[in-house]
Amino acid sequence: MTHDSPRGRGALALLALYFIVFVTIGWWALALWPAPGAPAWLARTRALCFGSTPDGLPDAGGWILLLGQPLGMIGVLLVAWGGEVRAALARMRGRLAGQLVLAGTAVVLLTGASLALTRVRAADAEPFDPVAGGAALTRINDPAPALALVDQHGDTVALEQFAGRPVLVTFAYAHCQTVCPLVVHEAIEALQASADRRPALVIVTLDPWRDTPARLPTIAEGWELGRDAHVLSGDVDAVERVLSNWRIPRIRNESTGDLSHPAMVYVVSPSGRLAYALPGGVTALAEAIRSL
Repeated sequence: MTHDSPRGRGALALLALYFIVFVTIGWWALALWPAPGAPAWLARTRALCFGSTPDGLPDAGGWILLLGQPLGMIGVLLVAWGGEVRAALARMRGRLAGQLVLAGTAVVLLTGASLALTRVRAADAEPFDPVAGGAALTRINDPAPALALVDQHGDTVALEQFAGRPVLVTFAYAHCQTVCPLVVHEAIEALQASADRRPALVIVTLDPWRDTPARLPTIAEGWELGRDAHVLSGDVDAVERVLSNWRIPRIRNESTGDLSHPAMVYVVSPSGRLAYALPGGVTALAEAIRSL
């Protein structure tokens, strides 16, 4: 079997896929593994690679690296060697040894995902003090990118109209049945918990192909959005520009229309500057709003 043969290319493609998977596992372990009393060099490495927040989780840039880069590398691999990867996986499924390897890989990935979810939920359950930890807190304090799209009422919404009020900006799409409903629900609860600060919620669709302006009233009703919550869409190119300006990684499956994306909520200060980027969590979002 040579590297130029179909089996040789398939083996190389499968090796590349497993390399991406296990490097990603290493990244997630470094970023999320609880390490009380860890040496200073480990803490510095984590902060350098993934950023740092008071609850010990990565900052916005860290989540983008952990989620976006592996998805991007796998996407490039599938574009270049998609047929070879599928053929190699089919050959593995046809042999007992290959089935054992695939089963072991699935167990490792499911176990890792469960541990990561447990770690994030445990951190979210801890009290969030936005002024604790001094330099450990990463406050972005950058100007918020431009945003002007149509909401469920047919009005053009821009951040400038919320001047003097905190704003949560998040990203979701109606067909999503996993991350999006959870993030939207948490953002709505955070608004209700911070009603005295009069915060607003802006949800930019990740799927302007299906979440057209005409469908936004139905989407807003399904998400039970109140008067201070807006779901935005518009022309596909305009929405895509907004998503890119806000640095939201996403990969669209052209056959199903579904998107792979991280949970991301930006907290915008009353002066219109990005204050925090969080993966969600009612307590964390409410405390971040109150800290402004």
